[in-house]
Amino acid sequence: MPASEFHISVEHPSGNPVELLAKASGFSRQQIKQVMWKGAVWLERDGGVRRIRRAKSRLQQGDHIHLYYNEQVLAAEPPDARLVADEGEFSVWFKPKGMLSQGSKWGDHCAIDRWVQTHLTPERPVFLIHRLDRATDGLMVLAHKKRVAAELARLFRDRKIKKRYQAWVVGRYPTDEKEKVIDEPIDGRPALSRVTHLQYNQLQHRSLLQVEIETGRKHQIRRHLSGIGYPVVGDRLYSDMRFDEDLQLTCVYLEIPYGVESRPGIYRA
Repeated sequence: MPASEFHISVEHPSGNPVELLAKASGFSRQQIKQVMWKGAVWLERDGGVRRIRRAKSRLQQGDHIHLYYNEQVLAAEPPDARLVADEGEFSVWFKPKGMLSQGSKWGDHCAIDRWVQTHLTPERPVFLIHRLDRATDGLMVLAHKKRVAAELARLFRDRKIKKRYQAWVVGRYPTDEKEKVIDEPIDGRPALSRVTHLQYNQLQHRSLLQVEIETGRKHQIRRHLSGIGYPVVGDRLYSDMRFDEDLQLTCVYLEIPYGVESRPGIYRA
């Protein structure tokens, strides 16, 4: 079934959105409940829009409910994220390749913020602070209080949080310079990456690089490395090479000056 959208205006107060959605879409009640749990049903009220998941959510006259059905999205099974550290007010996770940083209107069950919300004990609110591309794996920090989310967002914005990535790239990267600074703008905006050679695999003719970024432009590492002639292994977007592997780019290190007992937190993959 192709992607479909269903939009319903609530004319009378109701405590059962499942019935309304089933009647409008032709799906069974059980299907609607599964779609709601996966985050593809939205409630529009008083100018605000939010997901609803409870089958018995109370609806008011004048509400609008929206169902976004995409069979491919809803059938996807998210890989497991791994808890690295639970610091109470925030937690650090290893996001696997293939897991989204956040969902879309079509659902959020494959996104790390929803994964943490349903797997962290004790259960807490989850606030997304930063993102990793779907194809990139590695460390992510998520906040569990609005105050902490705002502080972590400020630290990211002020470049106080250190992030290090490792990337396997095609070819033999030169070792005659300790660190290479790439400052090629991305989409007209300043972007800066610092690249250090770690090792060379002669058998596979590829090099392992460490990359630290001082800006967070879209696909910055992939675009900068491809731009100097060393595309990341598995990068089908910024390389014309054919790969049988997934993208070999991982966030391996986070240093957060907001740790337990005011001590900086250092987290490694």
